[in-house]
Amino acid sequence: MANADLGNQTSITEFILLGFGNIQELHFVLFLLFLVIYIATMVGNILIVVLVVADQHLHTPMYFFLGNLSCLETCYTSTILPRVLASLLTGDRTISVSGCITQFYFFGSLAATESYLLAIMSYDRYLAICNPLHYAALMNSKCCLQLMAGSWISAFLANCLVIFLASQLTFCNSNEIPHFFCDFSPIVKLSCSDTTLIELLTFIMAFIFTVTPFLLTLTSYVCIITTILRIPSTRGRQKAFSTCSSHLIVVTIFYGTIIIVYMLPDTNTLRDLNKVFSVFYTVLTPWSTLSSTA
Repeated sequence: MANADLGNQTSITEFILLGFGNIQELHFVLFLLFLVIYIATMVGNILIVVLVVADQHLHTPMYFFLGNLSCLETCYTSTILPRVLASLLTGDRTISVSGCITQFYFFGSLAATESYLLAIMSYDRYLAICNPLHYAALMNSKCCLQLMAGSWISAFLANCLVIFLASQLTFCNSNEIPHFFCDFSPIVKLSCSDTTLIELLTFIMAFIFTVTPFLLTLTSYVCIITTILRIPSTRGRQKAFSTCSSHLIVVTIFYGTIIIVYMLPDTNTLRDLNKVFSVFYTVLTPWSTLSSTA
């Protein structure tokens, strides 16, 4: 019996991403929609990176961070959408266990990086609006590079711990993931192993890389809005707000949908709704970054 159980636990080598159901007409519409969004997002964000690098007038902290955000969004959307597009086009919804864990690694790392990058950009706007006289001294080139390097390196290194534990999991019973990409919760629910440690670690990581930067971003914008409201002229308020309005849109979409997706209970009734909101922060956030910048 023990050998039979072991065989069942090691038999699953691939998952099936159920995605958006089996309605073929819907698949064609989603394929065209996601393809247009993907091409526009890639071309637009790459163009922003090229412009920021090539134009000397854009070598400022705000555009340096924007260039990093565009680079991140290019990687972020490429982690999810190509696999979704291939599945919608060919109908092949299988993905290997190692491929699924790899996708989750890059998705989680890039999402964590974006959380801190958005916090850094809000801090940059806070200094520019609330403390303009010391802005140049505080947000110098060295500080910008250190903040960016810290965000990217810490997120990718920290997520290695989660991926190491995920790679030790064994999977049995069902191999169907009720999602269009490999997220943490659906993967863990298919495991036959004890998931207490990896769930605890993920909770800690989520607090460090999501809750903490969210609170930093929120604090920055409370100070920014308070300062803007004290500006006597309407034109002055509009000018100050215009420098951070596009970033505020991206922050609202990103954190708003993440809070909804991960705070809602995982029930059959809300599962499809979770997929819809997941589209917002995996597909539409990179698109909104480009649209708000334009």
